[in-house]
Amino acid sequence: MTGKGKAAPYDVALLEDLSFGELKAAWGRHTGKPLPRVSAGLLRLALAWELQASVSGGISRITRQRLDQLAMDKTTTRPARPGMRLVREWNGTVHQVTIGEDGVISWQGKEWRSLSEVARAITGTRWSGPAFFGLKQKKVAA
Repeated sequence: MTGKGKAAPYDVALLEDLSFGELKAAWGRHTGKPLPRVSAGLLRLALAWELQASVSGGISRITRQRLDQLAMDKTTTRPARPGMRLVREWNGTVHQVTIGEDGVISWQGKEWRSLSEVARAITGTRWSGPAFFGLKQKKVAA
């Protein structure tokens, strides 16, 4: 904040000093989204998150996917960890993928950006890499 009601994208500490009206105006200026129907306290927290996300880039794609998965509560995915060796048979051929200590995915002597890229190369169709290699599984009802 550079003064009362003037938001800088990195200074969330001064949000405490803003009135509800100033928070609403800051929300509109910063996000361009419709004003949520929440209390001043919750709007302050939401605006603080938006301000920080604009500076730091928000949450990663992997984190967003994990949160979506947790919210749906239908599947669980184990992460591919360094040192893992994943083996899958496809059309009579055994495929082995290794996750290096540096997190690099290797298959057939080549480095890949994701397990999904490897699964696509093996099958010729779009696959979830974690599902293809057995890391993503449906939850069993308790």
